[in-house]
Amino acid sequence: MSLPASASNPPDRNEPENDPPAPVEAKPRINRAVFWGTAVGVVAITVWAAAAPDSASSVIGAVVDGISKNFGWFYFLVVAAVLLFVIFLAITRVGNTKLGPDHSKPQFNLFTWGSMLFAAGIGVDLMFFSVSEPVTQYLAPPVGEGQTLQAARQAMVWTLFHYGLAGWGLYALMGLALGYFAYRHNLPLSIRSALYPIFGKRIHGPVGDGVDIAAMLGTIFGIATSLGIGVAQLNFGLSFLFGVPESLAVQAALIVLAVAITAVSSISGVDKGIRRLAELNVVLAIGLMLFILFAGKTSFLLDSLVQNVGDFFAMFPGMALNTFAYDRPDDWLNSWTLFFWAWWIAWAPFVGLFLARISRGRTIRQFVFGCLTVPFAFIAIWIVIFGNSALDIVMGGNQAFGEVALNQPERAFYSLLEQYPAVPLSAGIATFTGLLFYITSADSGALVMSNFSARLKDPAADGPKWSRLFWAIATGALTLAMLAVGGIPTLQNATIIMGLPFSFVLVLIMLGLYKALQVEQLAADSFRSSLPAVLSGRAGAGERGRNWKHRLGRVMSYPGPKSVDRFVQQTVLPALTEVAEEFRAQGLAVQLENGLVASCGINQVDLQVTMGAERDFKYQVYPVRYETPSYASRMARSEDTYYRLEVFSQSGSHSYDLMGYAASQIITDVLDHYERHLEFLHLNRGNPGASSVADDAYSSEASTQWEQDFELEEETK
Repeated sequence: MSLPASASNPPDRNEPENDPPAPVEAKPRINRAVFWGTAVGVVAITVWAAAAPDSASSVIGAVVDGISKNFGWFYFLVVAAVLLFVIFLAITRVGNTKLGPDHSKPQFNLFTWGSMLFAAGIGVDLMFFSVSEPVTQYLAPPVGEGQTLQAARQAMVWTLFHYGLAGWGLYALMGLALGYFAYRHNLPLSIRSALYPIFGKRIHGPVGDGVDIAAMLGTIFGIATSLGIGVAQLNFGLSFLFGVPESLAVQAALIVLAVAITAVSSISGVDKGIRRLAELNVVLAIGLMLFILFAGKTSFLLDSLVQNVGDFFAMFPGMALNTFAYDRPDDWLNSWTLFFWAWWIAWAPFVGLFLARISRGRTIRQFVFGCLTVPFAFIAIWIVIFGNSALDIVMGGNQAFGEVALNQPERAFYSLLEQYPAVPLSAGIATFTGLLFYITSADSGALVMSNFSARLKDPAADGPKWSRLFWAIATGALTLAMLAVGGIPTLQNATIIMGLPFSFVLVLIMLGLYKALQVEQLAADSFRSSLPAVLSGRAGAGERGRNWKHRLGRVMSYPGPKSVDRFVQQTVLPALTEVAEEFRAQGLAVQLENGLVASCGINQVDLQVTMGAERDFKYQVYPVRYETPSYASRMARSEDTYYRLEVFSQSGSHSYDLMGYAASQIITDVLDHYERHLEFLHLNRGNPGASSVADDAYSSEASTQWEQDFELEEETK
């Protein structure tokens, strides 16, 4: 058992900091067990809700009551544990581990990455709850008397609590798990991969299918809840602006619109256009927020921002585990905290996949702190501005507005805008913004479910287009059926039910990630006990005896493909062949491969020693292309690129160049790496057999496919 070779194969491109992609399948295939298992469940529930709405409503209500009384504590415990776990990973030494091979670099700069995190934190439901929840918690708090100054402060804290750090901790965990196992160990980009350290190869069977089905069911109900909230609010927005009636028929038309957009984008490939609209959406949302800030009581809102955030951090520890054991407001818990925790859990695979895709090359520390700070900062500002503006209206004596926010929450946002000038313009922008949030959520949700129900080995690949369309239709039908049964409360209750199975999976994901990162830490510890000879200066007489002018010439050279390949054939290959023969003489199972990298015409050499159930030893010398620096022109270097012969192990490049070294130095470097690998296995002796993450069969297949795809990519360039 060993890591896939493709996880450590070096890049060969003009941008050396971006390591090569994982293998790509020409035609993505569905995972039949996951697809049909989820599809049958969703269709059955949809038909049941449509055919017997009264029965569905009563059964869902009864199940939610049972979950609330018997598993409410579990929801609280899991959410708190996940947040503490990801923070723990970020502040400890494993926080330096990358979501990808050691040589990988972030695809996006810090500003772009932060902007994408920011965009992931907003949606149509934020518009819905930022006004309705503060007013509801002020008028009808879970404990204490309503309509007091203390109730107002607590109302804002409850809203920030439900929409803040706890949920983003769940997103961070899923992003870590997906990104770590997919980009660092080249496992499939699916939930089951995070459980490999626990279940091993069984994740490729019924165990993995069950995990993915639980994630799919939670995701589709979480998305359906967001779409239900979106269509209810958009229906009122259209009624407010154009007199369109509020009815199930209009809401059905909006759902059909979302499905149609998904169909167009999946068939004609207009995803980039939708992304541009999403970017415009963020700008419009910020403009709407600034309008309320400066058109309202600006100083009051800024004062509230500081106080509300301070109250939130002061009260958060106690609120995180407050199960109301002594005076339990069941209806309130089901409608708010338990619903939000289940909702965050249901959305975690969806958002986690997006976060993982944009974060390859980031360290765990960067990823966690980015996820916990950037989106929450915007959400806090949005909630404080809109929430306190609403509270100010209610506390100023406008009871009618308060009743609307309490009893008809889908109307609350527009009722707030009605209190400010230029309401037709602001309401129009709000409707357009909400519509785009709604459409992009539906479209991206269908894409993610298509990916989760497919067999994808390339993290950048997508599931079949027909599958994407199917999930868009299924989600729309489910949303409509739940709205017909009992509206948004029924969707909230269904989310609580479907979020429970996946909450148990989250516990397993934490255990799997912890075990894998323990191995990473042992590998890092073994590095400190044995530095490569090339770096440490322990090269021996071979180096000391070489002319210093030769050494200077080596460090100042920018060789082309012919000279690099000649060095591989005349020095590297004989040196590694000599080591391989001695390893075999010592009774080791050795494999030495020498092959041409077609994209550059240079040979690479790969030495591997099989270690049984433990991680195999790998020493690979591979050509990496770089742009020639500008100062090299003084040395009559005319080519635009040059090559380095870098050493790669299972975890990626070690970022030093063997070009120009003597055979004896290379042999010493191999032995140093082997000694370090044995030290790693020694440190892991308390957990034998757990030093590998992926199985050999997958490694071999991934390695072969990667080489073919990467060479094709270079030829295309």
